[in-house]
Amino acid sequence: VQLQESGGGSVQPGGSLRLSCVASGLPYSARSYSMGWFRQAPGKEREGVAAMNVGDYDTIYADSVKGRFTISRDVAQNTLYLQMNSLKPEDTGMYVCAADKKRQYGDSWLSPALYNYSWGQGTQVTVSS
Repeated sequence: VQLQESGGGSVQPGGSLRLSCVASGLPYSARSYSMGWFRQAPGKEREGVAAMNVGDYDTIYADSVKGRFTISRDVAQNTLYLQMNSLKPEDTGMYVCAADKKRQYGDSWLSPALYNYSWGQGTQVTVSS
């Protein structure tokens, strides 16, 4: 299974980007899978941004991105997306998608430690004026 991200770049504050994560070899139709977007800024720990239980489209977002970011998936294209609007300098970082072979539960399932099946290489997002 390979996850390949794209769509990163440099934008000014207030701008938008859409990240894509193509899953090769992942049974996207499997109801028990979960997938998410994570980011890591220099000198900081990796943090969860948004995630989805792919079977029922249940989603979760970090408080810092609620109302600005949207996670979605295209089954036909085997792709997970992250639409990012109203970007802020603090959104800068390497964005990575990841998958796990089980559905996530509870109030907090954005921990990177919960996603153990596959990780992509990441795409850089820089928000700066």
